[in-house]
Amino acid sequence: MLLFSAFYIPQTIGDSPIPGNTRQIILVLTDSISSTKGYLYRFERESRNADWKQSAEKIPIVLGRNGMAWGRGLHEIDSSILDVKTEGDGKSPAGVFTLTYAFGYAPASEMKGLKIPYMEITAMRECIDDVESEFYNQLINNNEVEAIDWQSSEKMYFADIYYEQGVLVDQNINPIEKGAGSCIFLHNWAAPDETSAGCTEMEPVKMKEIINWLDYSAHPILIQLTQQLYEIYKQTWGLPKDINIIY
Repeated sequence: MLLFSAFYIPQTIGDSPIPGNTRQIILVLTDSISSTKGYLYRFERESRNADWKQSAEKIPIVLGRNGMAWGRGLHEIDSSILDVKTEGDGKSPAGVFTLTYAFGYAPASEMKGLKIPYMEITAMRECIDDVESEFYNQLINNNEVEAIDWQSSEKMYFADIYYEQGVLVDQNINPIEKGAGSCIFLHNWAAPDETSAGCTEMEPVKMKEIINWLDYSAHPILIQLTQQLYEIYKQTWGLPKDINIIY
């Protein structure tokens, strides 16, 4: 059984939710809270006091069918400026989240060159989205539990191209709150004109590129915001500033 629990302890600075030891950021920006499309940017820095440097070209992404809502991560939630995510709302989580695992259909033996832990997805692997289950928002092997107590789950191995490769987003994990959203990932899209149930999707070749780029020792995080929220939090959170935002 594997739970959403193997995350590192953030060492935040001041009012910023970005851990001081983070040296890799994935930043997703959209033009409004209802947008289903946006761009993903990658940044790196050499140390906590260094400037963020963009490390690759922006990547087109698609989000939840109903846009964004605050997720539960490293950030504080201000519900006066954005709704809070709930289970089944079709919204991608806004905020700051650790990234600790990649996953995919490829055997683990073929992925040893990665710099981030890798989880091989098998036919037994399910992500539980049933709020009544004791395993809610946990990614488990169904043959390792004494009793199956859920009625709904993401059967990861049978999702075709979508879960062929991806990264777990540590949304609603510390602690897990029933009904606050589950099973959030970065993963492949099947087509650029689709939307998701809450995950962030992209072209498979770009997803592979990100998996190969992520370095666990750099304590990578995902930040998802609208352009308006980015402007609000840019200074306080110490976000990357030199971004060419075009929609």
